Amino acid sequence: MRDWTGKTYWLIGASEGLGAALARKLSTAGATLVLSARSEDQLKEVADSLSGPARILPCDVTDRAALEAAAAEIGQVDGMVFLAGVYWPQKAQEWDAEQVEAMCDVNFTGAARAVGAVIGQMVERDAGHIVLTGSLSGFRGLPGATGYGASKAGVMWLAEGMHADLRKTGVTVQVANPGFIKTRLTDKNDFDMPFLMEPEEAAQEMFELMCGDDFKKSFPMVFSWLFRGGQFLPDALWYGLMARGK
Repeated sequence: MRDWTGKTYWLIGASEGLGAALARKLSTAGATLVLSARSEDQLKEVADSLSGPARILPCDVTDRAALEAAAAEIGQVDGMVFLAGVYWPQKAQEWDAEQVEAMCDVNFTGAARAVGAVIGQMVERDAGHIVLTGSLSGFRGLPGATGYGASKAGVMWLAEGMHADLRKTGVTVQVANPGFIKTRLTDKNDFDMPFLMEPEEAAQEMFELMCGDDFKKSFPMVFSWLFRGGQFLPDALWYGLMARGK
């Protein structure tokens, strides 16, 4: 069980949804938080709702210089959690270059920028905690999720590679792979979303991962079996199954 008392965690993408819910969990557990996202007003609302100390530091994950400047201003942190993300449902036949690029730039490259802003200090002192947010959609190709699924697959691989390098050091890397979470992003979907979670439910799953020693957690558990098991299905069976679900 991780001791959160007096630990400083930087949450990037903490202005709403899963990020805000996780901030409440960590604050209650005793962590000191730095909250980042683009919206200063929303960050202030979240910070004001917390039981413990928190400061806000607005920044944009598409701007590497801004992230590096924020990291320098914060100084040493015990952990960084990357939760920022954008999403548009989009079939390959309806390709929107601007939206696809934004999903890749925020979800995946943004995660890489955030890691780059903190990993040096953590490796130098051989201590730290990096948590990335993947998705069940990153396990295998899905209809209508070309840009989003690809960006999350990149995040998951980024975490796996870092874990391979750092697992025997003092720097812990973890990745959380949630399914559908009820937010303004999933409100865009016009299809059934099995096992839809409230942000608080997903935050509890993520908090439990962060409290333990496991590298990754995919949830909800029963729903995750479909995606994890789907990696071993023949192509025709997997894509046929997914087509029937549309």
